[in-house]
Amino acid sequence: MSDYGLFLAKTITLVVAILVVVGFVIASAQRGGGREKGRIVVTRLNERYEDMQHILREAVLDEKDLKETEKKKKKEEKAEKKRKKSNSGTEERKPRLYVLDFDGDIKASATEDLREAITAVLSLAESKDEVVVRLESPGGMVHSYGLAASQLARITQHQIPLTVCVDMVAASGGYMMACVANKIIAAPFAVIGSIGVVAQLPNFHKVLKKHDVDYEIFTAGEYKRTVTMLGENTDKGRRKFIEDLEDTHVLFKDFIREHRPAVDVETVATGEIWFGKRALERNLVDAIATSDEYLTSRLGQADILTVAYEHKKSIQDRLGMAAARAFEASATRLLGYLTQRYRV
Repeated sequence: MSDYGLFLAKTITLVVAILVVVGFVIASAQRGGGREKGRIVVTRLNERYEDMQHILREAVLDEKDLKETEKKKKKEEKAEKKRKKSNSGTEERKPRLYVLDFDGDIKASATEDLREAITAVLSLAESKDEVVVRLESPGGMVHSYGLAASQLARITQHQIPLTVCVDMVAASGGYMMACVANKIIAAPFAVIGSIGVVAQLPNFHKVLKKHDVDYEIFTAGEYKRTVTMLGENTDKGRRKFIEDLEDTHVLFKDFIREHRPAVDVETVATGEIWFGKRALERNLVDAIATSDEYLTSRLGQADILTVAYEHKKSIQDRLGMAAARAFEASATRLLGYLTQRYRV
């Protein structure tokens, strides 16, 4: 019993110590939470690709060929530096290619992170550099994507070349953003276009009326509310609502004309979508390629850096993510066991 009591006391002491440390860490994180919401993270893609090439060479080439390849590569790099220095008197830096990512939802929620990344890039970028945005979005709210497009316009206003790469989809609001670029590159089957405006909502007025439920709405202004979900919609209200949609469509088409003058807007502004090659035929994009193709083609010409704004995660978020990863790993192992055992 004395041994058990000593073991129990040690266990309780250890648990209390762990709780105190965890509580201190959480309190410190909460105290510092207001000072920094996030940070800019930069990754050098040139180094990443070079590391991949080096690993592959080590696996494929024998020792003699590997040494000769490395020696040749260093000699070429030295000759290139010498050539640039002799031409300009000082070593001229390579152009920088800044890569940003935008993954859009209906509210264009990634706009805030895009704003921070663009602000960071514009603090250093010069006209000889380039910004590449890997954009994916099916579109969404007009005002949200209008703001996102305005953020991209900051880049071109600074006379810095902007290229948008679309691997899967840039439709509606997504294309509103893409058309701001100096150059749009799309994958062969990327979805492009849908230059149109849509709005839909259910109306439960008949259901409420059937159950003798009155719904009243009070407004000041003739068109404060045109159509509603619960009230009885009128033809006059519907006409006004459609008129507003048409006006939004006109603004959208004018925006395309301003940024893509080569596009026959009246022909493409039907709400249709086109895959990459068909979009190229209609001047909606400038080239067919994936973002990987474009970036790797620039490796020898520019220093390529991905720039992203990452939010600072609280200790609660990190613990939650760790728990989620542990659960996912356990579920994956269980599924693998079942698949092997029962051949599902």
